[in-house]
Amino acid sequence: MHDDLSLAYERCRLLHRRHGRTYYLATRLLPAWKRRHVHALYGFTRYADEIVDSTADRPASERERLLRDWADRFLAGLRGEAVDDPLLPAVLHTVAVFGLDTMDFEVFLKSMAMDLTVTEYDTYADLLSYMDGSAAAIGTMMLPILQSGDPAAAREPARQLGLAFQLTNFVRDVAEDLDRGRVYLPAEDLDRFGVTRADLVAAAAARQAPPAVRALIEYEVRRAWSHYALAAPGIPMLAPGSQACIRAAYHLYSGILREIEAAGYDVFRRRATVPNWQRLGVALRCVLTRPGTPVLSGR
Repeated sequence: MHDDLSLAYERCRLLHRRHGRTYYLATRLLPAWKRRHVHALYGFTRYADEIVDSTADRPASERERLLRDWADRFLAGLRGEAVDDPLLPAVLHTVAVFGLDTMDFEVFLKSMAMDLTVTEYDTYADLLSYMDGSAAAIGTMMLPILQSGDPAAAREPARQLGLAFQLTNFVRDVAEDLDRGRVYLPAEDLDRFGVTRADLVAAAAARQAPPAVRALIEYEVRRAWSHYALAAPGIPMLAPGSQACIRAAYHLYSGILREIEAAGYDVFRRRATVPNWQRLGVALRCVLTRPGTPVLSGR
């Protein structure tokens, strides 16, 4: 049993290292005993995402069945039933160790199921209802592992950080999401700037954004910055040993927004990434920052 659990944690770690490079680097700054639990949560969320997106050649009904079957195994494990799965033993162990709120996992899985049928969102409120499960819930899942002297006060900043990270990804990955048949930028925002879905497709094909699309992206970047500003006060509330990790993740992800700004808000010419030398510099600065130091939101 111990070997199976160790193998499950290792599989989660490898998933994290392969698919979440920015966040994986940040987790290196956590105390060693916390890292595997963060890897477990990442493994859970990534595996669900893989079912939805990496089996795109299969009918939506089949992907829905695969996701439902995996969710059922997870829920069975929560009830104490034996689970035959390469990842879930690590996730279930982490849930038990920290007494994590299983509602966070349920709303996350609900949002993953939405990706099977929902391809666009009319308003930002609609998108937020999706991100409450797919992003904000991950922030609150993490909070008991990161620890805080005032969990109630730290909860909303943790939610906001999840929203900030996901909106950053949505802005950066417009072209990739179009390839999957989805647009995560609200339709009301496209209308505000006179942009159609066809315009986004054309910009992706041309690998160049026209002025109206760049204005749309600038608007979404500013919205993402507002979430970072709401998240910033929560980082000094965390346990001292967790602050360097989340401080680094905060600056690395918001650094993607800075790269988008530097590119004139053209997210189609190239994928915005933070250079490796900057990543290492951010990590070093965060290690050297005294716990409790306020985080400057950048906007």
